[in-house]
Amino acid sequence: MPSIRPSTDADLPAITAIYAHHVLHGTGTFEIDPPTEADMAGRRADVLGRGLPWLVAEREDGQVLGFAYANWFKPRPAYRFSAEDSIYVADSARSMGLGRQLLAALIVQAEAAGVRKLLAVIGDSANAGSIGVHRALGFTEAGVLRSMGWKFGAWRDIVLMEKALGAGDTTSPE
Repeated sequence: MPSIRPSTDADLPAITAIYAHHVLHGTGTFEIDPPTEADMAGRRADVLGRGLPWLVAEREDGQVLGFAYANWFKPRPAYRFSAEDSIYVADSARSMGLGRQLLAALIVQAEAAGVRKLLAVIGDSANAGSIGVHRALGFTEAGVLRSMGWKFGAWRDIVLMEKALGAGDTTSPE
């Protein structure tokens, strides 16, 4: 069974390759051109610099099979307790439960970082895997934004899902 751990700089080649596959072959991300390893290093540094988690799923032999991170939903201060999750699994490791394992660990770490609302902004309403993983871990649908992105010759929706963490909105966070 793969383990979940905080990412390191050494994971960046695998993270970049996994994400590039999703950019080039999937609709879960609306990026068109795969970012470079330097781009991904900058994104990771930005997330970690904000005190938020960036995790990887790793086989016993050290092979990275997937990654997940949380980043602030919007930069304005009022949003400082709301984060968006991102989860990507290597094509060779799909249907192994890694997405669920990564998301479960990310929820725990995001809550520990002070996040009160975790959001999923899921590319493509046909993305049953991501929608199902989020639903299984207690996310509820908040809405669908129709035809938000054009990728692979078709309009793609965005499915918004949400999950309250910790006390959610029942108490003041400060």
